[in-house]
Amino acid sequence: MKKLVIFGVGLIGGSVALALKKANHAPHIVGVGRNRQSLNQALELGVIDAAEPNIHEALEGADLVLIAAPVAQTGSILQSIKPHLNKQTLITDAGSTKRDVLASAKEILGNQFNQFVGGHPIAGAEKSGVSAAKEDLFAGKNVVLTPAPETNRDAVAGVAQLWQTCGANVSEMSAETHDSIFAAVSHLPHLLAFALVDEIASRPNAEQLFNFAASGFRDFTRIAGSHPEMWRDISLANKTALLSELTAYQDELEHLKKLLEHSDGAGLQALFERASMARNNWAQNKK
Repeated sequence: MKKLVIFGVGLIGGSVALALKKANHAPHIVGVGRNRQSLNQALELGVIDAAEPNIHEALEGADLVLIAAPVAQTGSILQSIKPHLNKQTLITDAGSTKRDVLASAKEILGNQFNQFVGGHPIAGAEKSGVSAAKEDLFAGKNVVLTPAPETNRDAVAGVAQLWQTCGANVSEMSAETHDSIFAAVSHLPHLLAFALVDEIASRPNAEQLFNFAASGFRDFTRIAGSHPEMWRDISLANKTALLSELTAYQDELEHLKKLLEHSDGAGLQALFERASMARNNWAQNKK
C-alpha cells in the first residue's frame, strides 16, 4: 500500500496512522475531515503526511480509504468519494454498527460495492481526538470485518492486512451477528453509564454526590466520558438490537428489585455469585 486516505483523523484514524508509521514501509497518509483545526493538529503531531480538502486530489492514486468518522457521516462520505474512486481503491470503515453501514455502501457505491469491506476495531478510549491517538492502540486487540457475500475476497485480504499491520487480530462475521453481539456487550453498557451519570447530575444534591463518589462509581461510569456525537449515532443506528437489550436489562432489574423488596438474601447472593463468577472467568480468559 502506497497511499492511504483517512476520513476522520481522531482517536481511531490517528491511531491507525501512527501504527502504520511505526511499521516498516508506511504509506503516504492523507487526512480528510470537517475540522481544519484538527487536521492541522494531526499534521503538527506528525500523524498524517498531508491534509487535503479537495476530495479528487485526496483520492488520486489511493490504494485504500478508511472512514473513521461517526457512523452517521458514512453515507455522505461515500457519496463524496464515489465519483473519484478507481477499480483498485479499497474502501473500509471503523464504525461500531455494521448493518446500516453496509446498506448505505451498497446503495451508494452500486457496482463498486464489492470494493467495500465493513470493519470495526474493538479498541478505543473514553477520550477522543487525534491527541488521544496511540501507535499501539490496536496491538493484540480484535478487529471484526463484515464482508457482504458479493465483497471481493482480495479486498477483504487487503483490509485484513491493514489491521494486522497495526497489530490487531482479525476475524469475520455477518453484519447482523456483529450488531447483535455489540448491542449487548458494548452499546448497552455505554447507555447505562451515560444514564446513571445523567440521573445523578440532575439531582439537587449532585455536587455532594459527586464529591463522595469513589472508585466504584469511577469504574462503572468511565465510558460516560466518551464522545457524545459518536454514541448518539451508534445508538440510533443499532436501535432495534439495543431496544431488545434494554428490555432484557429492565427484566433483570425488575428481578433484582423484587429480591430486595422481599429481603431475599439468598436470592441476592445467588445472583451476585453467578455474576461474580462469570465476570472473573471472563477477565481471566482475557489475560
